[in-house]
Amino acid sequence: MTDDQKITSDTPLETIIGAATARKVETAFGYVTVGEMLSHFPRRYMEIGELSKITELPVGEDVTIVAEVRTVNQRRMHSRSGFLLEVVVSDALGPEQSQLRMTFFNGYEAKRDLQVGSTAMFSGKVGMYRDHLELTHPEYSVLDTAQDADPRPIPIYPATAKFPNKKIRDVIELLLAKVGSKVFKEFIPGQILDSQRIPPRDLALENIHRPQTVAQGYAARKRFAFEEAFLLQLALAQRRVHRMQQPAVVRHGTPAGLLCAFDASLPFTLTEGQVVAGEEIAGDLARGHPMNRLLQGEVGSGKTLVALRAMLQVIDSGGQTALLAPTEVLAQQHHQSIKRMLGSLGNGGELGSDPRATRVDVLTGSASAGARKRALLGAASGETGILIGTHALLSDMVNFVDLGLVVVDEQHRFGVEQRDALRSKAETPPHMLVMTATPIPRTVAMTVFGDLEVSLMKSLPAGRAPIVTHLVPLQVPQMQERLFARIAEEAAKGHQVYVVCPRISEKSVEDDFMPMPAEPGASGTGGEANTKPPSMTVENMMEILEAMPAFANTEIRALHGRMASDEKAAAMDAFDKGKASILVSTTVIEVGVDVHNATLMVIIDAENFGISQLHQLRGRIGRGGLPGTCLMTTWLDAEHPSVLRLRAVESTTDGFLLAESDLNERREGDILGASQSGSRSTLKVLRVMKDAKLIAQARNAAESVVANGEGLGALPALQAAVEDWVDEDMQAFLERG
Repeated sequence: MTDDQKITSDTPLETIIGAATARKVETAFGYVTVGEMLSHFPRRYMEIGELSKITELPVGEDVTIVAEVRTVNQRRMHSRSGFLLEVVVSDALGPEQSQLRMTFFNGYEAKRDLQVGSTAMFSGKVGMYRDHLELTHPEYSVLDTAQDADPRPIPIYPATAKFPNKKIRDVIELLLAKVGSKVFKEFIPGQILDSQRIPPRDLALENIHRPQTVAQGYAARKRFAFEEAFLLQLALAQRRVHRMQQPAVVRHGTPAGLLCAFDASLPFTLTEGQVVAGEEIAGDLARGHPMNRLLQGEVGSGKTLVALRAMLQVIDSGGQTALLAPTEVLAQQHHQSIKRMLGSLGNGGELGSDPRATRVDVLTGSASAGARKRALLGAASGETGILIGTHALLSDMVNFVDLGLVVVDEQHRFGVEQRDALRSKAETPPHMLVMTATPIPRTVAMTVFGDLEVSLMKSLPAGRAPIVTHLVPLQVPQMQERLFARIAEEAAKGHQVYVVCPRISEKSVEDDFMPMPAEPGASGTGGEANTKPPSMTVENMMEILEAMPAFANTEIRALHGRMASDEKAAAMDAFDKGKASILVSTTVIEVGVDVHNATLMVIIDAENFGISQLHQLRGRIGRGGLPGTCLMTTWLDAEHPSVLRLRAVESTTDGFLLAESDLNERREGDILGASQSGSRSTLKVLRVMKDAKLIAQARNAAESVVANGEGLGALPALQAAVEDWVDEDMQAFLERG
């Protein structure tokens, strides 16, 4: 194709760069069009200073050299895991005999890119090692020849082993030379561009790939970050407009109804956070359009109680409610705790029950035929006021007389389509309350973007005991012995202990066991510490504990997702009632499980869990007024990046601070769709924490567009951009409201 006028962002790549290269690009990144490839933006820039000769390098200063690789050697590090890559180069612009050593820690990319004989530009600070000059982990850019050295910043792209940065830059340069930046059509209104002081789309495309200065490149990045935020905010604004236009049954409640009786029965005073959140939710329920609120609270802050009070207000107004939980264990726990909180007010339909009482049922995928039939009939007849369940609630077999409120616990486990499936069971759109304990990336993103109204609860109810957290390095034999001793001590006190493992089982673990002391406090086999990180599973840990004399008279139960429903219920019931002292489980107990006598949480191979998971697991203890201890074990070296992450969890119990650490560590994922990643609406440039101010500006701009007369109807280019950016499933959801 030679006529530039016919080239668009949808033009197949192979027509410009050839079929062979296009196949390699598709294999590496999944791109098949010109627009997709040109949207592969640099993640950073290598800033080039004045070129220096090796013979003139000043110690302690940042320099840039062009050099040829002479030797490449790799050796293991002695003090930590990983390897050192040592690269010796000679000056490509000065005397060839002038050589310099460079060191890369775990230099996988450098090992791939810097082959003997290759030429590259290196940039870094000059140091001394054993009386020789060296650069430690310098930035570099591979060149075809020394004469290709360019004083402009060099873009560094997300790359793969088979398609490194040099190839990416070559393809981008070819596309820009043949296609030009005009292939990116502008759709943001001029007044918004001016108010945000961001360049038009074609200029930003040129500057982000070929900046004259680093500042120019990052200014272009701001344009595309704002673009993503703006498109997302427009999609969310449309969703809010649709919701506000929908009718909902007003749920005022009754002055002397079920909620009033429940409040009078409470043996404690609500926290300030519970009162404020309750008032916000009550106000939403009394409006004529559907509530769509996020209840975000610290682990153990009493969110379930707030949600229950909202359910009772709806029941007092003649409606029914549904609580959707991500696991059977959590659904059963909610059922038990809500029945316990309601007492006789939860025995609706039973002989002699309070006339204001409601019926509470539970429905899970593995429920018996009788239990399933009872739950389905209760919902369909209107007798059941609260139906708690897992994905089984989404079945076509589940029907309600008047579904007024849907509560979704740990909402990040469910996609919008799943929430919509439950919402569709009501003739009039029901109110929606979604809850989360720790603001993980998807939740933080939705909060920042303002998709939901937000209620925050940071204060903990009276009686919640403090929890101390310690990192346990298992390389030290004494630590292994002390770990088992602590478990035995808590069990001997009559307390409950969680032992959480990252996996259920593995096919071959014989050579991978944790060294097992003969008895807590004894030397046993602990003196010969295994230096190999173990693959610890629930099955492994059960065998270890059951074989130890210290636990000969201790009831130990296992709990994991592969167990039958009745087995899980029996294990959890035994632990809850104190018959079992130790529960060895996977993260199936991560949220919602509420055993007041549990005081010790042991997390095995803690580096396998995310920050939010660790915080959630820690929140399972100290719930009954007894102090709690969380022990996170690891075999990793103290300087390993994962151990530094564990130290963050050890240092604070503030879930909101940990959420920021978690988000900085992980991408936000797919904000709008059902999946966590992979669709067109996955964020590419925008970062929730870093770009919070930009997101707020984008929201204001989006609101002004939607509120202005015809809204997007008056801006066809912008409307097309929103529809193209949001995938088809999400667009259908937006249209349904």
